[in-house]
Amino acid sequence: MKFLTFSAATPAQALRKAQEACGEDALVISTKELKKKTINTPALYEIVVAVEDKKVVKKELLRRDTMSNKEDVLVNISQAAKQISDIAKVTESPLLRRKNAPISIEEKTPTNDDGADIKFEISKLADKIKLIQEMFWEEKAPLRNNLAIPPEFSQIYKLARTSGMGSDHLENIMKLTLEHMPSKMRENSETIKRYFQVLLRKMVPVRREIEVQKGSKRLMMFVGPTGVGKTTTIAKLAARYSYLKEKREKVGIITLDTYRIGAVEQLFQYAKMMRLPIEDVVDPQDFNAALRSLSHCDLILIDTVGSSQYDKEKLTKLDYFIKNSDYQIDVNLVLSAGSKLEDLKDIYENFSFLDIDTFIFTKFDETKVFGTVFSLIYDVDKPVSYFSIGQEVPDDLVVANSDFLVECMLDGFKRRERNAKPSK
Repeated sequence: MKFLTFSAATPAQALRKAQEACGEDALVISTKELKKKTINTPALYEIVVAVEDKKVVKKELLRRDTMSNKEDVLVNISQAAKQISDIAKVTESPLLRRKNAPISIEEKTPTNDDGADIKFEISKLADKIKLIQEMFWEEKAPLRNNLAIPPEFSQIYKLARTSGMGSDHLENIMKLTLEHMPSKMRENSETIKRYFQVLLRKMVPVRREIEVQKGSKRLMMFVGPTGVGKTTTIAKLAARYSYLKEKREKVGIITLDTYRIGAVEQLFQYAKMMRLPIEDVVDPQDFNAALRSLSHCDLILIDTVGSSQYDKEKLTKLDYFIKNSDYQIDVNLVLSAGSKLEDLKDIYENFSFLDIDTFIFTKFDETKVFGTVFSLIYDVDKPVSYFSIGQEVPDDLVVANSDFLVECMLDGFKRRERNAKPSK
């Protein structure tokens, strides 16, 4: 076996040189940064590859630096995968499983330490393959505000970027990670991901579910654009508070959404099935009368008409209901998780004069990107209280927690594992 060293200004260029010289049979042994990039001088990276002695390395191939930068870097991942498979077969061989087998000259049973060492090497090699796959990302990625992101961070950077997170938030979080993450943790992409997850979780403000105190009353109003699922969310919460929680509450419902006959009928049907009192209100002056008729209730859920963020007339009417109520009202802005970040910010900005208390995000089952949810919460510093993850009443409701949101961002929403469970 012969070891050859190739160096270049980027890992991708060094890898390209190695492949051109040695072909696809060469095995990448190590990659390291020899010199950091400065204002006046480029960086220097070194790659060490191993080839068989009989392999002829043609000198002229080493000098083919004029090839087009648009050519893709081809990494022989199949060879590395085969090596992992071969090592794995060794660790699962009968020799490792036979505790009392005699040891002959031809056959020696590895010790438990040997097996652990082999598994450790498999883990290191598998991680190195992921890094090799990402190595040429630097050349093709756009300028990142002059923030030098090492190749080992490329996997988590791509996951966060494709999640829809705002670019300014991503840059700030990457900068914090690079500044504070211990160097020991940077050797493995999984530890990098876990560190990044912990950092993200600390940045998500969450409103804990509030128990209604005995002798008091709580009013929750649900506002937001048309079609985000306010009515269905109210039905889920009504069922949760009146039947699913350990401490059951007396729940009443008021609907201000008399514009849509279907929505009113749907809510009345839910209330009838759960045997809950419900009132419909058309004019603001009738609102306090409806509240008085539900005075025996601990929790009153108020549905509102869906409003465009640009419909000032409807929004002003909602504000009148809130300001002229005999009780304090918690205002929950209901938003679709699948909306673009720019739209979410625009909606919040136009609804914010209603003094929003918390966010509720719906339609988790209708999108694959959740970084927009994170960015809005982080940007406006308002807590989130619930996630609606489907249409089933009452099951598809999750009490908001930062772990759930961050996992959805980086690993995707997994419906089967995320069915809502009642709190104890």
